[in-house]
Amino acid sequence: MTDQVSIETHNAWVEFPIFDAKSRSLKKAFLGKAGGAIGRNSSDVVTVEALRNINLSLKEGDRIGLVGHNGAGKSTLLRLLAGIYEPSRGSARIRGRVAPVFDLGVGMDAEISGYENIIIRGLFLGQTRKQMLAKIDEIADFTELGEYLSMPLRTYSNGMRVRLAMGVVTSIDPEILLLDEALGAVDADFMKKARKRLQELVARSGILVFASHSNDFLAQLCDTAMWVDHGEIRTTGGIQEVVTAYEGPDAGQQVAVALRQLEAEQAEEARAVGGQSAEGAQSSEAETGSAETTSADTEVETGESTETQRELERNQA
Repeated sequence: MTDQVSIETHNAWVEFPIFDAKSRSLKKAFLGKAGGAIGRNSSDVVTVEALRNINLSLKEGDRIGLVGHNGAGKSTLLRLLAGIYEPSRGSARIRGRVAPVFDLGVGMDAEISGYENIIIRGLFLGQTRKQMLAKIDEIADFTELGEYLSMPLRTYSNGMRVRLAMGVVTSIDPEILLLDEALGAVDADFMKKARKRLQELVARSGILVFASHSNDFLAQLCDTAMWVDHGEIRTTGGIQEVVTAYEGPDAGQQVAVALRQLEAEQAEEARAVGGQSAEGAQSSEAETGSAETTSADTEVETGESTETQRELERNQA
């Protein structure tokens, strides 16, 4: 990974100027829906303040989840961190290769095959054609789409498209992963498989910033959370603490249950791995003991053979 993978923003604002419009009509149209507030810039132009005074400091290993209502500014924040939007005030400094995953359908062409879309989507995410060709069989196996991969994307159902996109997205190795939850209609078994693969993707990432409405999903992928409200950061902290502040104690308790379940699953996996390691060690010790016994037997046989040879030589003399 790049040295010192990091995200630093200082008093960052993102404002969208609206020219030739009246403030009163804009307030009716946008206030409460644009992720921010209505204001005026230094040129007295009406603006939508999508983000205000955003201060972030993330380093390698950080996994932070974004919570907030639709239109609160979560997606705008992700786009600021991706470099799609530049701050109109303040600063945003990103070090590291960014993989923005905002819409699973972006970078895919309905008129070409699934195989060809794997390559195109990979290129969109910053991969090379050679890298995607090396991954194509593994991605195809994950999607379970079989012969459909040779058919145009327009013949796919929504669930099949999500499978294809998930296969590509989770095959990359990003330094900074910006993830906007966009999992569509897929069956429960595949969703379980996809979540496990997402967890593996996050483990390979240097930094994760994840916007989601699923508290269970946040608990699985993140260790901290941030509440974004009307373009501003309301609070940052542990996932249960932030979700409780945003949604109330009942939601916080649900996160606590999800975290305990995750810890139990991780402990069970650790025990399973430990058991396999112990079995391997015992097998290795048994093989070593067997080898030592064989060696000892060989030495005895060699000793007996040498003594017999000497007796024959004495008789001949």
